[in-house]
Amino acid sequence: MPEITMPKLSDTMTEGTLLRWRKKKGDKVAVGDILAEVETDKATMEMEAFEEGTLADIFVPEGGKVLVGAAIALVLAEGEKAGDKPKAAPEPVAVPEPTASRPSVSSGRPLTPRARAAALRGGGNLNEGVRVKASPLARKIADARGVRLAGLQGTGPGGRIIAFDVENAPVGGGANAPVVGGSSVPTILPTPISGMLETRVPLSGMRRVIAERLLASKTQIPHFYLSIEIDAAPMMAFRKEYIEASGGKITFNDIALAAVARAAMQKPKVNAAFAGDAIIEYGSVNLSVAIAVEDGLVTPVIRDAQKLSLKEISASVKDLATRARDKKLKPEEYAGGTITVSNLGAYGIEQFCAIVNPPQAAILAVGAIVKKPVVNSRDEIEIGHRMSITLSGDHRVVDGAVAAEYMGALRKLLESPALLLL
Repeated sequence: MPEITMPKLSDTMTEGTLLRWRKKKGDKVAVGDILAEVETDKATMEMEAFEEGTLADIFVPEGGKVLVGAAIALVLAEGEKAGDKPKAAPEPVAVPEPTASRPSVSSGRPLTPRARAAALRGGGNLNEGVRVKASPLARKIADARGVRLAGLQGTGPGGRIIAFDVENAPVGGGANAPVVGGSSVPTILPTPISGMLETRVPLSGMRRVIAERLLASKTQIPHFYLSIEIDAAPMMAFRKEYIEASGGKITFNDIALAAVARAAMQKPKVNAAFAGDAIIEYGSVNLSVAIAVEDGLVTPVIRDAQKLSLKEISASVKDLATRARDKKLKPEEYAGGTITVSNLGAYGIEQFCAIVNPPQAAILAVGAIVKKPVVNSRDEIEIGHRMSITLSGDHRVVDGAVAAEYMGALRKLLESPALLLL
């Protein structure tokens, strides 16, 4: 009598919204059938059946929010009878509205050595003997991430610490760390405007997580910004020759992605993450690509991007973008990025600054190619093609000189794009 439980469909998911049942009570179910559509913090995904039988009961109605691991339905094999309906699935705690005092930090952040050792011991206990009101799941997550429960303020009923609070606490946080859920920085909320027509759009899971993560990034990470303007004429000529010679089509974004990945291997200090008591420098470039979808923004990952040809990068981006907009990406395709690229050139944006995508240390903002008057090597004014690229960096990890060296390497590749074929 297998119960169907809410699966963990993304690395930061703690609850899901059951948007639509694709099967109804009494339907036959085969392995691989789509049971329901679930909205996670990153996308709407289809939930497959891993058991065959009959959908004997549905515990959660459409629109219901459910904690990860809670029972949502019951599938019975042939000849099997339903026993007692399971005790009420854990009621999902209403997640508080995001506020400036409730920042979010990715749960994918590397663990501290102490927390890692505790996790490997299988529940070794950073919070053993600590008398606080906390759920069992919150304690488990706290031990695994190295978060001290004594320093947290709970947002659950009666001030109880829940998984949400631990997921959004700084690694190693505790009595001396900023209190999550505190009220030192109030959020300024809108007030009704007399005579103004208003439409109130409830936050989706994705929109809420975007708000929380970007607030956390902007308030917890010391950002700095470096911009360069590159001569895009060589890129334009290279793209034209490449298409004519190969018959395949590549975009300027494909060229930029390839150059970002190659430059990150040449200057690996930007391809890094802040780990609390250490800086992690990655030996390969997993390129997170910002893709706009209906309800927000997702950043699927091109793995080992520095090893891929332009043709392979182009195919990967097209595939990821198509499946992201169709809500067909798998959870693992969002995880493990080491540096991010956001390109708004297609929207006519010439220059912008992006917000660092934690726990990564750098994000590149790529603008449109524009015509403008430039001074050539003979001190003459002529019409040129220019592209602006801005790096946003985490100053805890990357210093200005290091970022400048990286931008120099990136400029060289983009102004001599034939180097990307080597």
